[in-house]
Amino acid sequence: MNELSELRGLRADAPLPDADRLAAPRARLAAAFRQETRPERAALTRRRMILVGAATAGALAVTAGIVATLPEDSTRVSARKGPQMLSADASADALELAAATVEKHDGTEPGPKQWVYEKSTVFAQGKPQSSEEWTRWDGTGHASLPGIPPAGDISDFDPDELQVWYGPNQEERWKKEGYDDRSQRQFYRFLATLPSDSDRMMKRVREEHAIGSIKGETRAQRDWREIDVLYRSVLIPPNVQAGLFRALAKIPGTRVTTGVKDPLGRAAIGVSVTYVERTPSGWQGKQEIFFDPESYAYLGESRDDGEMVSARAAWGVVNKPGARP
Repeated sequence: MNELSELRGLRADAPLPDADRLAAPRARLAAAFRQETRPERAALTRRRMILVGAATAGALAVTAGIVATLPEDSTRVSARKGPQMLSADASADALELAAATVEKHDGTEPGPKQWVYEKSTVFAQGKPQSSEEWTRWDGTGHASLPGIPPAGDISDFDPDELQVWYGPNQEERWKKEGYDDRSQRQFYRFLATLPSDSDRMMKRVREEHAIGSIKGETRAQRDWREIDVLYRSVLIPPNVQAGLFRALAKIPGTRVTTGVKDPLGRAAIGVSVTYVERTPSGWQGKQEIFFDPESYAYLGESRDDGEMVSARAAWGVVNKPGARP
């Protein structure tokens, strides 16, 4: 089962986002195109590609029924290869179009006996290390590959053998012990309570999410950290996905770059901020989150300081541990 294919098929007949709400970003994009095709900015125009993703050359965001007319030289512009960082206004409009796309998806919570699958890859000193995890939605099961060696004698241990654990619902144990982490189901249900409006959504996140504040950190820095963590949840309700894109657009310095590759070499768009000086949380340099250029699914992230380079190689909902989408 391919989750992305399912998402594209879910509620295919659902109404498209209201045209009035999208009129402003469409108008800004059109104005940006007109401005960048003036003679004195011809060179800059050739270096820019105001597209949501490299795969959308020739027309802007056919997805969600949005059509923007490109200038006459757009074919030459969109055909250029390589990363293209968008201006602040164009980045905001690209993120709005991404939001309008993902909020059309249907958000269906898995059944209690279904399993959330995730294959992730982290890069340690440039070398990829991949692992697979299955988490039963009701919190009563977990499985992993490679397996974790037991304490004591490991002569018979096979890391390629699927390890499956069944037991009591861990949500209740964590609550009793005061553990501040959340299961996949708890995380999803927390996200499902968030308002769609990005400002109110981030206010709730700052109040209730366990990430906590850091002395001296600005709200923009805190919001970026919060969003970075939220995207690590495998399943996110569509309205929250849209709200996160709109929240990213409001963080000063956020830029969208098209034509990039994620840590696994897949085509992607990058959404980034750059901290010239080290933040109170210890982050410095370019912080980038990668998304699929068509579905806007989360693909991974990287930091200039090298402390975090990771990718979500595969994910989905399956019916038993060991199964893959």
